[in-house]
Amino acid sequence: MSLFDKKPLAAKHDLIEVSSAATISPSGYNLRPISDTLKAELAQCLSTEERRVLLEHGTERAFCGHFVDNKKHGVYACRLCGLPLFRSGSKFDSGTGWPSFFEPIDPSHVRNISDYSYGMIRTEIRCRRCDGHLGHVFNDGPKPSGLRYCLNSVSMAFFDEGLPVPQHTDAV
Repeated sequence: MSLFDKKPLAAKHDLIEVSSAATISPSGYNLRPISDTLKAELAQCLSTEERRVLLEHGTERAFCGHFVDNKKHGVYACRLCGLPLFRSGSKFDSGTGWPSFFEPIDPSHVRNISDYSYGMIRTEIRCRRCDGHLGHVFNDGPKPSGLRYCLNSVSMAFFDEGLPVPQHTDAV
């Protein structure tokens, strides 16, 4: 299995629960947060680097991520829970050393958090469903949005165009 084929950890679970209490995104995905139990189970399968970035809000080194130069067509999903985040059609070369996108698949799939670490004011982006750290968003991107979603490769899984992206979450 190549790095490009690394699937989200939640893909090993065949549990899908869409109840009346579930929050469904405009694009049809269940956004109900995964349980702490499932999150802990999935975290056990993460590499040290994936844990550091996704769960401890770290950043991978520039120009080292396996998706920086990915030119394949498809969907980038959360590495931990599988929620679809970005399409390859919104990916662009920002020259920063991290995979960059000008818009998410669905704005409700990412959460913006004020980040005051390292003496800077930035906007951190997290997965809406599992709260995993994805990267940061900046106001220096291309049209049409003018935004640059700067992502860590280890925070994402990639699905080739035409392949289904699993909607996995745990039962109530």
